[in-house]
Amino acid sequence: MRFKLNLKNLTVQVVIAIILGILFGHFFPANGEQMKILGDAFIRLIKMVIAPIVFFTVVNGIANMGDMKKVGRIGGKALLYFEIVTTAALAIGLVVVNLVKPGAGIDASAASGDISKYTDAAAEPGHGITDFLLNIIPDNVVGAMAAGELLPILVFAILFGLSLTAMGEKAQPVTALFDKLSHAFFGIVNMIMKVSPIAAFGAMSYTIGKFGIGSLLSLGKLMGSVYITMAFFIIVVLGSIARAYGFSIFKFIRYIKEEILLVLGTSSSESALPRMMDKLEKYGCSKSVVGLAFLPVIPSIWTALRFTCQWPRCS
Repeated sequence: MRFKLNLKNLTVQVVIAIILGILFGHFFPANGEQMKILGDAFIRLIKMVIAPIVFFTVVNGIANMGDMKKVGRIGGKALLYFEIVTTAALAIGLVVVNLVKPGAGIDASAASGDISKYTDAAAEPGHGITDFLLNIIPDNVVGAMAAGELLPILVFAILFGLSLTAMGEKAQPVTALFDKLSHAFFGIVNMIMKVSPIAAFGAMSYTIGKFGIGSLLSLGKLMGSVYITMAFFIIVVLGSIARAYGFSIFKFIRYIKEEILLVLGTSSSESALPRMMDKLEKYGCSKSVVGLAFLPVIPSIWTALRFTCQWPRCS
């Protein structure tokens, strides 16, 4: 049986781009550092559409529920799920880091730059829970959109969605418009994704060109610990939850393999968020649940959605 490489497949393109980026950064380090602009430009393009996509998706998700009690029930389940699973993830991470001590022996002298502006900022007052709660309330919705501040946008989107829900049938023209606008923005995402291999090449070229393969190899213990811990969490914790709700975590990982490779290549989870939200709807979960339960934690999103609704009658 002959193996045929499909170069039109986005996953194949991203993998090839990452490999080429490693080689280019290694053999031409000076030029590799200059490729950083490719990855940065791609992430900026994605950030450009994240705020409106989040807004329209959350508003539509809440408005399409049509019932305040249902919104509270599903939102509460999603919040409960993420609190429990995130606590488990933190516990596993703490156990591994104390057993393996992956940072021991790494020479950090190269990172001895001036960090006083960060330490001074951290020492300033105004980082308490009160300030956090005040800061998530936007002074100006348009300004929050322009700055890409997701928490203030989410607060406004929730209030807007609840208002539309209270309006009932009168809100249908607005929700229909928002639905069409969200599809338009997802269309922009699909166009941007066509250049994702170029972004992966640029990001990897910069990383290797700047720090070198040798410096990355010296961090092999650290990265190995990270990936082993992630694999344990995904297979054992998320896999158990997935099995309990009747689907395979491995099938879902294969379904989102392009997004996983994209995050690996660009080192940014934001680059995969819009496509993840779109794929979840195509996988079978309703727009309303995606709007309430989405989070930029790729492997665990679907299990949260599966927890909040009964597959396949997701509503």
